Amino acid sequence: MSAIPALILFCIFMIGVPVGFSLLIATGIYYLFINNTMPVDMMFQALVTSTESYPLLAIPFFVTAGVVMNYSGISSRLMSAAEAFVGHMVGGLAQVNVLLSVLMGGISGSCNADAAMQCKILVPEMSKRGYGKAFSAVVTAASSCITPIIPPGIVLILYSCLTNVSVGRMFMAGYIPGIMMAIALMILVSFISKKRGYKATREKRASFREIIKQLMESSWALFLPFGIILGLRFGWFTPTEAGAMTVLYSIFVGAFIYKELKFSHVKQILKESVSGTSSILFIIAAANCFGRYMNIERIPQTVTESLMGFTSSPIVLLLIINLLLFFVGMFIEGGAAMIILAPMLVPSALKLGIDPVHLGIIMSINLTLGGLTPPFGTMLFLTSSILDIKVKDFIRESLPFIAVLVGVLMILVFIPQLVTFLPNLVYGV
Repeated sequence: MSAIPALILFCIFMIGVPVGFSLLIATGIYYLFINNTMPVDMMFQALVTSTESYPLLAIPFFVTAGVVMNYSGISSRLMSAAEAFVGHMVGGLAQVNVLLSVLMGGISGSCNADAAMQCKILVPEMSKRGYGKAFSAVVTAASSCITPIIPPGIVLILYSCLTNVSVGRMFMAGYIPGIMMAIALMILVSFISKKRGYKATREKRASFREIIKQLMESSWALFLPFGIILGLRFGWFTPTEAGAMTVLYSIFVGAFIYKELKFSHVKQILKESVSGTSSILFIIAAANCFGRYMNIERIPQTVTESLMGFTSSPIVLLLIINLLLFFVGMFIEGGAAMIILAPMLVPSALKLGIDPVHLGIIMSINLTLGGLTPPFGTMLFLTSSILDIKVKDFIRESLPFIAVLVGVLMILVFIPQLVTFLPNLVYGV
Protein backbone atom coordinates (compact mmCIF):
# COMPACT_ATOMS: atom_id res chain seq x y z
CA MET A 1 0.00 0.00 0.00
CA SER A 2 2.84 2.43 0.81
CA ALA A 3 4.09 2.25 -2.78
CA ILE A 4 0.71 3.07 -4.38
CA PRO A 5 1.19 6.90 -4.41
CA ALA A 6 4.56 6.47 -6.16
CA LEU A 7 2.95 4.24 -8.79
CA ILE A 8 0.10 6.73 -9.22
CA LEU A 9 2.62 9.53 -9.66
CA PHE A 10 4.38 7.66 -12.46
CA CYS A 11 1.15 6.67 -14.21
CA ILE A 12 -0.50 10.10 -14.25
CA PHE A 13 2.76 11.77 -15.27
CA MET A 14 3.06 9.33 -18.19
CA ILE A 15 -0.38 10.35 -19.51
CA GLY A 16 0.71 13.98 -19.66
CA VAL A 17 -0.24 15.56 -16.33
CA PRO A 18 2.37 18.23 -15.41
CA VAL A 19 4.84 17.00 -12.82
CA GLY A 20 3.82 19.51 -10.11
CA PHE A 21 0.16 18.49 -10.29
CA SER A 22 1.15 14.82 -10.51
CA LEU A 23 3.05 15.13 -7.23
CA LEU A 24 0.13 16.86 -5.49
CA ILE A 25 -2.45 14.34 -6.76
CA ALA A 26 -0.36 11.36 -5.62
CA THR A 27 0.23 12.95 -2.21
CA GLY A 28 -3.45 13.86 -1.80
CA ILE A 29 -4.50 10.27 -2.51
CA TYR A 30 -2.09 9.10 0.20
CA TYR A 31 -3.53 11.41 2.87
CA LEU A 32 -7.18 10.91 1.86
CA PHE A 33 -7.35 7.16 1.25
CA ILE A 34 -4.23 5.35 2.46
CA ASN A 35 -3.16 7.05 5.69
CA ASN A 36 -6.40 8.22 7.32
CA THR A 37 -4.71 8.69 10.69
CA MET A 38 -3.06 11.94 9.56
CA PRO A 39 -5.05 15.08 8.68
CA VAL A 40 -4.93 16.24 5.09
CA ASP A 41 -4.02 19.69 6.47
CA MET A 42 -0.44 18.39 6.83
CA MET A 43 -0.19 18.29 3.04
CA PHE A 44 -1.02 21.98 2.74
CA GLN A 45 1.30 22.87 5.63
CA ALA A 46 4.14 21.13 3.80
CA LEU A 47 3.17 22.96 0.59
CA VAL A 48 3.52 26.35 2.29
CA THR A 49 6.48 25.73 4.58
CA SER A 50 8.61 24.26 1.78
CA THR A 51 8.82 27.70 0.18
CA GLU A 52 9.91 29.38 3.42
CA SER A 53 13.58 28.78 2.70
CA TYR A 54 16.14 31.56 2.48
CA PRO A 55 18.49 29.68 0.08
CA LEU A 56 15.60 29.12 -2.34
CA LEU A 57 15.39 32.89 -2.85
CA ALA A 58 18.47 32.50 -5.03
CA ILE A 59 16.33 30.80 -7.69
CA PRO A 60 14.02 33.75 -8.55
CA PHE A 61 16.99 36.11 -8.41
CA PHE A 62 19.10 34.12 -10.87
CA VAL A 63 16.12 33.42 -13.14
CA THR A 64 15.43 37.17 -13.25
CA ALA A 65 19.10 37.92 -13.84
CA GLY A 66 19.16 35.61 -16.84
CA VAL A 67 16.11 37.35 -18.33
CA VAL A 68 17.54 40.83 -17.72
CA MET A 69 20.78 39.89 -19.49
CA ASN A 70 18.97 39.06 -22.69
CA TYR A 71 17.57 42.59 -22.78
CA SER A 72 20.60 44.42 -21.40
CA GLY A 73 23.13 43.50 -24.08
CA ILE A 74 25.22 41.28 -21.81
CA SER A 75 24.35 38.10 -23.73
CA SER A 76 25.30 39.64 -27.09
CA ARG A 77 28.66 40.86 -25.68
CA LEU A 78 29.41 37.39 -24.39
CA MET A 79 28.63 35.97 -27.83
CA SER A 80 31.05 38.46 -29.43
CA ALA A 81 33.76 37.48 -26.95
CA ALA A 82 33.22 33.79 -27.70
CA GLU A 83 33.41 34.47 -31.44
CA ALA A 84 36.75 36.26 -31.03
CA PHE A 85 38.23 33.23 -29.26
CA VAL A 86 36.89 30.32 -31.35
CA GLY A 87 35.42 31.82 -34.52
CA HIS A 88 38.50 30.78 -36.51
CA MET A 89 37.98 27.09 -35.72
CA VAL A 90 36.27 24.61 -38.06
CA GLY A 91 32.53 24.90 -37.48
CA GLY A 92 33.07 28.38 -36.04
CA LEU A 93 29.50 29.25 -35.09
CA ALA A 94 28.91 25.82 -33.55
CA GLN A 95 32.09 26.33 -31.48
CA VAL A 96 30.79 29.76 -30.44
CA ASN A 97 27.54 28.06 -29.41
CA VAL A 98 29.43 25.75 -27.02
CA LEU A 99 31.68 28.45 -25.56
CA LEU A 100 28.72 30.80 -25.08
CA SER A 101 27.05 28.18 -22.90
CA VAL A 102 30.16 28.12 -20.70
CA LEU A 103 30.05 31.89 -20.33
CA MET A 104 26.29 31.91 -19.76
CA GLY A 105 26.59 29.18 -17.14
CA GLY A 106 28.01 31.65 -14.65
CA ILE A 107 25.06 33.91 -15.28
CA SER A 108 21.76 32.36 -16.35
CA GLY A 109 22.16 29.09 -14.40
CA SER A 110 19.39 27.39 -16.39
CA CYS A 111 19.85 25.03 -19.33
CA ASN A 112 16.38 25.74 -20.71
CA ALA A 113 16.91 29.51 -20.54
CA ASP A 114 20.27 29.16 -22.26
CA ALA A 115 18.87 26.88 -24.97
CA ALA A 116 15.93 29.21 -25.67
CA MET A 117 18.21 32.25 -25.85
CA GLN A 118 20.67 30.62 -28.26
CA CYS A 119 17.86 29.25 -30.44
CA LYS A 120 16.66 32.81 -30.97
CA ILE A 121 20.02 34.60 -31.24
CA LEU A 122 22.61 32.18 -32.64
CA VAL A 123 20.83 29.40 -34.54
CA PRO A 124 19.26 31.67 -37.22
CA GLU A 125 22.76 32.85 -38.13
CA MET A 126 23.97 29.23 -38.21
CA SER A 127 21.17 28.37 -40.64
CA LYS A 128 22.14 31.29 -42.90
CA ARG A 129 25.69 29.93 -43.07
CA GLY A 130 24.63 26.46 -44.15
CA TYR A 131 24.50 24.53 -40.88
CA GLY A 132 21.83 21.84 -40.77
CA LYS A 133 18.89 22.93 -38.62
CA ALA A 134 18.81 19.63 -36.68
CA PHE A 135 22.58 19.84 -36.08
CA SER A 136 22.23 23.44 -34.86
CA ALA A 137 19.41 22.42 -32.51
CA VAL A 138 21.42 19.54 -31.06
CA VAL A 139 24.56 21.63 -30.56
CA THR A 140 22.43 24.23 -28.77
CA ALA A 141 20.72 21.65 -26.54
CA ALA A 142 23.90 19.65 -25.81
CA SER A 143 25.98 22.73 -24.97
CA SER A 144 23.16 23.96 -22.73
CA CYS A 145 23.84 20.91 -20.53
CA ILE A 146 26.96 22.80 -19.43
CA THR A 147 25.00 25.81 -18.15
CA PRO A 148 23.59 24.26 -14.91
CA ILE A 149 27.01 22.81 -14.01
CA ILE A 150 28.97 26.08 -14.26
CA PRO A 151 28.03 28.18 -11.20
CA PRO A 152 25.52 29.43 -10.28
CA GLY A 153 23.47 26.57 -11.73
CA ILE A 154 19.98 26.39 -10.27
CA VAL A 155 20.19 22.59 -10.00
CA LEU A 156 23.31 23.00 -7.80
CA ILE A 157 21.36 25.29 -5.47
CA LEU A 158 18.50 22.78 -5.34
CA TYR A 159 20.83 19.92 -4.43
CA SER A 160 22.48 22.00 -1.70
CA CYS A 161 19.14 22.93 -0.16
CA LEU A 162 17.91 19.32 -0.26
CA THR A 163 21.04 17.73 1.23
CA ASN A 164 22.48 20.47 3.49
CA VAL A 165 25.68 20.58 1.41
CA SER A 166 27.51 23.91 1.20
CA VAL A 167 26.35 25.93 -1.82
CA GLY A 168 29.85 27.40 -2.11
CA ARG A 169 31.39 23.91 -2.36
CA MET A 170 28.87 22.88 -5.01
CA PHE A 171 29.61 26.01 -7.01
CA MET A 172 33.36 25.39 -6.89
CA ALA A 173 32.88 21.73 -7.81
CA GLY A 174 31.12 22.64 -11.05
CA TYR A 175 33.97 24.39 -12.84
CA ILE A 176 36.23 21.49 -13.86
CA PRO A 177 33.36 19.19 -14.97
CA GLY A 178 31.77 22.06 -16.91
CA ILE A 179 35.02 22.85 -18.72
CA MET A 180 35.56 19.14 -19.47
CA MET A 181 32.10 18.93 -21.02
CA ALA A 182 32.83 22.01 -23.16
CA ILE A 183 36.17 20.63 -24.42
CA ALA A 184 34.60 17.27 -25.29
CA LEU A 185 31.76 18.93 -27.21
CA MET A 186 34.13 21.25 -29.08
CA ILE A 187 36.25 18.28 -30.20
CA LEU A 188 33.12 16.48 -31.43
CA VAL A 189 31.83 19.62 -33.19
CA SER A 190 35.20 20.02 -34.93
CA PHE A 191 35.12 16.40 -36.11
CA ILE A 192 31.55 16.62 -37.48
CA SER A 193 32.17 20.05 -39.05
CA LYS A 194 35.19 18.75 -40.97
CA LYS A 195 33.11 15.89 -42.37
CA ARG A 196 30.26 18.18 -43.42
CA GLY A 197 32.29 21.17 -44.56
CA TYR A 198 31.04 23.69 -42.00
CA LYS A 199 33.34 26.69 -42.25
CA ALA A 200 34.90 29.01 -39.70
CA THR A 201 33.33 32.44 -39.20
CA ARG A 202 36.74 34.11 -39.38
CA GLU A 203 39.37 33.56 -42.04
CA LYS A 204 42.14 33.54 -39.44
CA ARG A 205 42.63 33.57 -35.71
CA ALA A 206 41.80 36.91 -34.07
CA SER A 207 44.90 38.97 -33.43
CA PHE A 208 46.03 39.77 -29.92
CA ARG A 209 44.88 43.36 -30.41
CA GLU A 210 41.42 42.21 -31.58
CA ILE A 211 41.05 39.88 -28.61
CA ILE A 212 42.05 42.61 -26.15
CA LYS A 213 39.64 45.05 -27.82
CA GLN A 214 36.78 42.54 -27.61
CA LEU A 215 37.61 41.70 -24.00
CA MET A 216 37.50 45.40 -23.15
CA GLU A 217 34.10 45.77 -24.85
CA SER A 218 32.79 42.68 -23.06
CA SER A 219 34.56 43.31 -19.75
CA TRP A 220 31.41 44.37 -17.88
CA ALA A 221 29.68 41.15 -18.99
CA LEU A 222 32.69 38.91 -18.35
CA PHE A 223 33.26 40.31 -14.87
CA LEU A 224 29.90 39.01 -13.64
CA PRO A 225 30.66 35.29 -13.13
CA PHE A 226 34.03 36.10 -11.58
CA GLY A 227 32.43 38.68 -9.30
CA ILE A 228 29.92 36.12 -8.05
CA ILE A 229 32.64 33.62 -7.13
CA LEU A 230 34.91 36.27 -5.55
CA GLY A 231 32.02 37.54 -3.45
CA LEU A 232 31.13 34.04 -2.26
CA ARG A 233 34.74 33.11 -1.56
CA PHE A 234 35.52 36.19 0.54
CA GLY A 235 32.18 36.21 2.32
CA TRP A 236 30.91 39.47 0.86
CA PHE A 237 27.50 37.91 0.25
CA THR A 238 25.63 34.61 0.48
CA PRO A 239 24.49 32.68 -2.62
CA THR A 240 21.02 34.22 -2.23
CA GLU A 241 22.47 37.71 -1.95
CA ALA A 242 24.69 36.90 -4.95
CA GLY A 243 21.52 36.41 -6.98
CA ALA A 244 20.18 39.79 -5.90
CA MET A 245 23.53 41.45 -6.67
CA THR A 246 23.53 39.81 -10.11
CA VAL A 247 20.13 41.33 -10.91
CA LEU A 248 21.22 44.79 -9.75
CA TYR A 249 24.51 44.56 -11.63
CA SER A 250 22.76 43.46 -14.83
CA ILE A 251 20.27 46.33 -14.58
CA PHE A 252 23.08 48.85 -13.96
CA VAL A 253 25.20 47.59 -16.87
CA GLY A 254 22.25 47.33 -19.25
CA ALA A 255 20.82 50.75 -18.40
CA PHE A 256 23.92 52.89 -17.85
CA ILE A 257 26.89 51.15 -19.54
CA TYR A 258 25.49 49.42 -22.64
CA LYS A 259 22.32 51.58 -22.62
CA GLU A 260 20.22 48.82 -24.20
CA LEU A 261 17.91 48.15 -21.24
CA LYS A 262 14.83 50.35 -21.52
CA PHE A 263 11.90 51.01 -19.22
CA SER A 264 9.63 49.43 -21.84
CA HIS A 265 11.38 46.09 -21.20
CA VAL A 266 10.22 45.92 -17.56
CA LYS A 267 6.82 44.35 -18.29
CA GLN A 268 8.30 41.55 -20.42
CA ILE A 269 11.15 40.94 -17.95
CA LEU A 270 8.69 40.58 -15.06
CA LYS A 271 6.44 38.31 -17.11
CA GLU A 272 9.28 35.96 -18.12
CA SER A 273 10.80 35.99 -14.62
CA VAL A 274 7.53 35.16 -12.87
CA SER A 275 6.75 32.44 -15.41
CA GLY A 276 10.18 30.84 -15.02
CA THR A 277 10.27 31.12 -11.22
CA SER A 278 6.71 30.02 -10.47
CA SER A 279 7.01 26.74 -12.36
CA ILE A 280 10.22 25.81 -10.52
CA LEU A 281 8.96 26.77 -7.05
CA PHE A 282 5.60 25.07 -7.58
CA ILE A 283 7.38 21.80 -8.37
CA ILE A 284 9.62 22.27 -5.30
CA ALA A 285 6.60 22.81 -3.04
CA ALA A 286 4.74 19.83 -4.50
CA ALA A 287 7.82 17.63 -4.24
CA ASN A 288 8.19 18.60 -0.58
CA CYS A 289 4.68 17.32 0.07
CA PHE A 290 5.53 14.10 -1.73
CA GLY A 291 8.74 13.88 0.30
CA ARG A 292 6.74 14.00 3.53
CA TYR A 293 4.80 10.95 2.39
CA MET A 294 8.05 9.12 1.52
CA ASN A 295 9.56 9.90 4.92
CA ILE A 296 6.43 8.76 6.76
CA GLU A 297 6.55 5.45 4.90
CA ARG A 298 10.37 5.22 5.31
CA ILE A 299 10.90 4.84 1.56
CA PRO A 300 14.34 6.57 1.55
CA GLN A 301 15.51 4.26 4.32
CA THR A 302 14.17 1.24 2.43
CA VAL A 303 15.99 2.32 -0.73
CA THR A 304 19.20 2.82 1.28
CA GLU A 305 18.96 -0.62 2.87
CA SER A 306 18.27 -2.23 -0.53
CA LEU A 307 21.23 -0.54 -2.18
CA MET A 308 23.52 -1.34 0.75
CA GLY A 309 22.44 -4.96 0.58
CA PHE A 310 23.13 -5.07 -3.14
CA THR A 311 26.70 -3.69 -3.05
CA SER A 312 29.33 -2.35 -0.69
CA SER A 313 31.43 -0.80 -3.47
CA PRO A 314 31.18 3.00 -3.91
CA ILE A 315 31.93 2.73 -7.65
CA VAL A 316 29.30 0.04 -8.23
CA LEU A 317 26.77 2.10 -6.27
CA LEU A 318 27.56 5.19 -8.38
CA LEU A 319 27.12 3.18 -11.58
CA ILE A 320 23.76 1.88 -10.36
CA ILE A 321 22.71 5.41 -9.42
CA ASN A 322 23.76 6.64 -12.87
CA LEU A 323 21.65 4.00 -14.62
CA LEU A 324 18.68 4.92 -12.42
CA LEU A 325 19.13 8.66 -13.02
CA PHE A 326 19.57 8.27 -16.77
CA PHE A 327 16.33 6.30 -16.95
CA VAL A 328 14.43 8.73 -14.72
CA GLY A 329 15.83 11.70 -16.67
CA MET A 330 14.12 10.38 -19.81
CA PHE A 331 10.71 10.92 -18.19
CA ILE A 332 11.03 13.65 -15.54
CA GLU A 333 12.56 17.14 -15.80
CA GLY A 334 15.96 17.37 -14.11
CA GLY A 335 15.04 19.77 -11.31
CA ALA A 336 11.95 17.79 -10.35
CA ALA A 337 13.88 14.51 -10.45
CA MET A 338 16.60 16.03 -8.26
CA ILE A 339 14.01 17.09 -5.68
CA ILE A 340 12.48 13.61 -5.57
CA LEU A 341 15.63 11.47 -5.72
CA ALA A 342 18.36 13.36 -3.86
CA PRO A 343 16.88 12.73 -0.36
CA MET A 344 16.60 9.02 -1.21
CA LEU A 345 20.06 8.50 -2.69
CA VAL A 346 22.33 10.66 -0.54
CA PRO A 347 22.00 8.52 2.66
CA SER A 348 23.16 5.43 0.75
CA ALA A 349 26.11 7.31 -0.73
CA LEU A 350 27.18 8.71 2.62
CA LYS A 351 27.18 5.25 4.22
CA LEU A 352 29.64 4.04 1.59
CA GLY A 353 31.88 7.07 1.97
CA ILE A 354 30.94 8.84 -1.29
CA ASP A 355 31.54 12.58 -1.09
CA PRO A 356 28.12 14.32 -1.25
CA VAL A 357 29.63 17.08 -3.44
CA HIS A 358 30.86 14.43 -5.90
CA LEU A 359 27.43 12.78 -5.92
CA GLY A 360 25.74 16.16 -6.43
CA ILE A 361 27.73 16.93 -9.58
CA ILE A 362 27.17 13.40 -10.93
CA MET A 363 23.42 13.72 -10.33
CA SER A 364 23.30 17.20 -11.86
CA ILE A 365 25.08 16.17 -15.06
CA ASN A 366 23.11 12.94 -15.42
CA LEU A 367 19.70 14.52 -14.92
CA THR A 368 20.60 17.40 -17.24
CA LEU A 369 21.48 14.83 -19.91
CA GLY A 370 17.92 13.57 -19.56
CA GLY A 371 16.84 16.80 -21.25
CA LEU A 372 18.37 15.49 -24.50
CA THR A 373 16.79 12.05 -24.43
CA PRO A 374 13.34 10.90 -25.55
CA PRO A 375 10.52 10.51 -24.72
CA PHE A 376 10.17 13.64 -22.52
CA GLY A 377 13.50 15.49 -22.73
CA THR A 378 12.72 19.15 -22.04
CA MET A 379 15.53 20.56 -24.20
CA LEU A 380 14.68 18.13 -26.97
CA PHE A 381 11.14 19.51 -27.25
CA LEU A 382 12.11 23.11 -26.46
CA THR A 383 14.66 23.41 -29.27
CA SER A 384 12.62 21.28 -31.68
CA SER A 385 9.53 23.44 -31.22
CA ILE A 386 11.37 26.78 -31.42
CA LEU A 387 13.26 25.75 -34.57
CA ASP A 388 10.40 23.73 -36.08
CA ILE A 389 12.30 20.48 -36.69
CA LYS A 390 11.17 16.87 -36.42
CA VAL A 391 11.93 15.08 -33.16
CA LYS A 392 13.28 12.06 -35.05
CA ASP A 393 15.84 14.30 -36.81
CA PHE A 394 16.91 15.73 -33.45
CA ILE A 395 17.31 12.26 -31.93
CA ARG A 396 19.41 11.02 -34.86
CA GLU A 397 21.79 14.00 -34.62
CA SER A 398 21.97 13.87 -30.82
CA LEU A 399 23.37 10.33 -30.43
CA PRO A 400 27.10 11.20 -30.73
CA PHE A 401 26.64 14.21 -28.43
CA ILE A 402 24.94 12.10 -25.78
CA ALA A 403 27.71 9.49 -26.08
CA VAL A 404 30.44 12.12 -25.59
CA LEU A 405 28.73 13.64 -22.54
CA VAL A 406 28.17 10.19 -21.01
CA GLY A 407 31.90 9.55 -21.53
CA VAL A 408 32.75 12.69 -19.54
CA LEU A 409 30.30 11.59 -16.85
CA MET A 410 32.02 8.21 -16.54
CA ILE A 411 35.44 9.88 -16.19
CA LEU A 412 34.06 11.96 -13.32
CA VAL A 413 32.56 8.85 -11.69
CA PHE A 414 35.90 7.02 -11.67
CA ILE A 415 38.07 10.08 -10.84
CA PRO A 416 36.19 11.97 -8.09
CA GLN A 417 39.20 14.23 -7.48
CA LEU A 418 38.27 16.11 -10.66
CA VAL A 419 35.12 17.21 -8.83
CA THR A 420 36.43 17.65 -5.28
CA PHE A 421 39.80 19.29 -6.03
CA LEU A 422 38.63 22.92 -6.22
CA PRO A 423 36.17 22.78 -3.26
CA ASN A 424 38.86 21.22 -1.06
CA LEU A 425 41.44 23.73 -2.26
CA VAL A 426 39.23 26.74 -1.52
CA TYR A 427 37.32 25.57 1.55
CA GLY A 428 39.62 22.89 2.97
CA VAL A 429 39.12 19.13 3.21
